[in-house]
Amino acid sequence: MSEIPPPRDSADLFGHEAAERVLLDAWSSGRFPHAWLICGPKGIGKATLAYRMARFVLAGGGGPSLFGDAPSSLAIAPDHPVFRRVAARGHADLDVVERGWADDRQTRLRSEIVVEDARGIGSFLSLTPAEGGWRIVIIDSADEMNRNAANAVLKVLEEPPRNALMLLVSHSPGRLLPTIRSRCRRLTLRPLPEAIVTDLLAHHRPDLTESDRAALARLGEGSIGKALALAEAGGLDLYRDIVNLLLTLPRLDLPALHAFADRVSRPEAGEVFATMSELLCWWLARMVRNGGRAGEGSGIEVVSGETALIERLLAAASLEQWLEVWEKISLMFARAEAVHLDRKQVLLGAFLTVERLARRASR
Repeated sequence: MSEIPPPRDSADLFGHEAAERVLLDAWSSGRFPHAWLICGPKGIGKATLAYRMARFVLAGGGGPSLFGDAPSSLAIAPDHPVFRRVAARGHADLDVVERGWADDRQTRLRSEIVVEDARGIGSFLSLTPAEGGWRIVIIDSADEMNRNAANAVLKVLEEPPRNALMLLVSHSPGRLLPTIRSRCRRLTLRPLPEAIVTDLLAHHRPDLTESDRAALARLGEGSIGKALALAEAGGLDLYRDIVNLLLTLPRLDLPALHAFADRVSRPEAGEVFATMSELLCWWLARMVRNGGRAGEGSGIEVVSGETALIERLLAAASLEQWLEVWEKISLMFARAEAVHLDRKQVLLGAFLTVERLARRASR
C-alpha cells in the first residue's frame, strides 16, 4: 500500500489541467488576484493545487524566460529549496491556517477554525517578504471558520497588503460569508474522471482487486480521497451489505437486518457505524437525485440488481415521499451522533422507515 502524501508534500496533481491553466494565465497577465477561492468536492485535489500555486509563486513564478514565454506548469521539482521548505513547514513567507489543537497535549483538533487561528493573518501578510516578492496564506478549509474567524479574514480581504496572496480551500462555498466570496476569484475544480480515480487506486491500493477498484471509483464520485477513505473503512463491503438488504424490499429480511445492526453498532465500531450511515444516506440521496430522470436508474451499479431496485422504488412512491424519507433518516443519524442514541435502534429505525414507505406503496 502507498499512502497519498499530504498536499504540502505532493508534487503531482491529476485531472485539473484546466484549473492550473486558469491560474497560469492570470499570473502571466500581470493582473493576478490577491485572493482565490478554490472550490469543489472533498478529496479531489483542491489543497494540493493551493500548495502547488504557493510554491510556484514563492519560487519566482517559473523564473525568467529567454523568449518571454508564459510558464506551462505550476510544477516545482521536489528537490527545489522552496518545495523542501514548504513541505517542512519552514518557509518564512507561507502561513497555513487550519483547525488548531483543542487541548495542550495535542490529542484532538478543534471542530472549527477559531479567531485565534486567523487573527495573525493580517500582520503576517503586511510584513516584508523574507525570501521573495510575496507573502502567502493558505486556509484549509475555509468552511471550518467560525463567525469570528471569518470576520478576521474578511478584514484582510477588504484591504489586502501589496504582494499578498490568500488561497482559500472550500468544499462548500455556500457556507462562507457572501462578502468573503465576493472578494475572491472563484476557481471551481470538478470531480476527477473515474478512470483517473481507478488508476490512483491501483497505485495506492494495489492489494485491491480490479473490480473492487472500479466499484470504489464509482462510489468515490470523482474523489480519490473519498475512495481511499472508503477502502480503509471497509466501505465497499458495507455498501454491498446495505444494498443487499434493500434488495429484499418491500419486506426486509429482518434476521439479516438485525445481524447487520449488531455487527456495525458495537461500541468499538464508531467509524464503521459512521461510514454505514453516510453510505445509506448517500444511496437514498442518489435515488432522489435520479428521480427526475425516468428510466435512467442510478447510472452506477456496484451490486447486481441495484439499478432495478432504484427504478422499482421510484415507481412505487413519489419523489417527494422519498425525499422526506431521506431527510428523516439523515436527521436520525445526525441526532444519534449528537446525543449518543442507541446505534442499533437508530439503524433499525432507518431501514424500517424505508420499508414502511416501500410496503405502503406496494399494496
